[in-house]
Amino acid sequence: MTVLQVLNSLFYLLIYPFLIRKLGTESYGLYVFAMSIITYFISLVSFGFDFPAVKEIAQHPTDHEVKVNTLSCVFTAKIYLEIISFIIFALLIALIPTIRQYWYIYIILFGNTLVNILFPIWYFQGIQKMRIVTYIQLALRLISLPFIFWLISKPEDVWRFAAIATATNVGGGLVAAYIIHYSEEIKIKWMPYGKLKVWYQDGLPFFWSTAGAAIKQQSIPVIIGAFFNMTDVALYDLAYKIILIPNILFGSINGALFPKIAKDNRKNIIKRIFQIETFAGLLVILSVILFGKWVIQFLGGNEMQGAYPIAVVLSFGVLTFLLVSGYISFIFVPQKKYYLVTQNQAVAFINFFALTSLGLLFYKSILSIAAAWSLTQLFEIIYCNILIKKHKLF
Repeated sequence: MTVLQVLNSLFYLLIYPFLIRKLGTESYGLYVFAMSIITYFISLVSFGFDFPAVKEIAQHPTDHEVKVNTLSCVFTAKIYLEIISFIIFALLIALIPTIRQYWYIYIILFGNTLVNILFPIWYFQGIQKMRIVTYIQLALRLISLPFIFWLISKPEDVWRFAAIATATNVGGGLVAAYIIHYSEEIKIKWMPYGKLKVWYQDGLPFFWSTAGAAIKQQSIPVIIGAFFNMTDVALYDLAYKIILIPNILFGSINGALFPKIAKDNRKNIIKRIFQIETFAGLLVILSVILFGKWVIQFLGGNEMQGAYPIAVVLSFGVLTFLLVSGYISFIFVPQKKYYLVTQNQAVAFINFFALTSLGLLFYKSILSIAAAWSLTQLFEIIYCNILIKKHKLF
């Protein structure tokens, strides 16, 4: 699982020097801005089903009927949400001029919402066969490389890059669907709405949590694009990429261990994980401070050096992100305290936008937005500990 997520991020870092020089900061920033908006719809389609679904599969890894029922319910529920997403998306294109101006890029990227339906990574996580997912995504990333280098040569080709990226993701979904149908011998059925209610109920707390986190994260490039320009969006995106790989590298520990902890919730193991993640987070901060400038110089050149201070500020959020993710995965979810996950994210959501508003009002700098993100993560740790002590969960 760690290799999978690192490969996905590393792939875009490896081609980043080529893309930023061919597309330019404005066009690349436009791509990041558009993808941030599409991510809202991806979160809506996902709807927080992944945690309950992984838990269900992990607890019944050999029960074929449970697998069929779980996959069918989640698939059907997401189709309904996909329809709702498309209606909202169409209205945005019709009503917002800045989106309508580049409607073809947004429509291409909207295809990524289908990946969440076609490619149930949570299923492979539940049966602990993430190796399959890694092979699929790595193979398709490699296949896409020649098309990127062949078709991308100027800023106007940004739509081509969007099409290649989307086709790669959707292609992976189709391969995964084929494996589930033929290798796993699972035939997904259309489920009546009555059977979906329990899934919507169980997924709702996680939807608020993941949606809140997605809005909080993806709103940063959207806010930067709205208040500043697309070049600043590109600067933020590079800074975020710098911290993304170590964030994923250590953060995936929680996701990889979740199926085991869900079955055997031992406090001594959880404490050890928290200790490792604290050390890892501090190591990331130090590494970004010491080596961030050289990495940015290599990836983006002199004109992207403005990303360095942003990366330093964002790196402090890595430590807090790891710990909060651990609280959710190993304390709240195994004890079925789903509402506490929602409660925590609601507080974080409010804090982020309050701090961002203050930063824009008094400083009018993209650094203030990055600082708001990192400070919000710190407040999450404090609030999670308050909840844990209050409910005597650990």
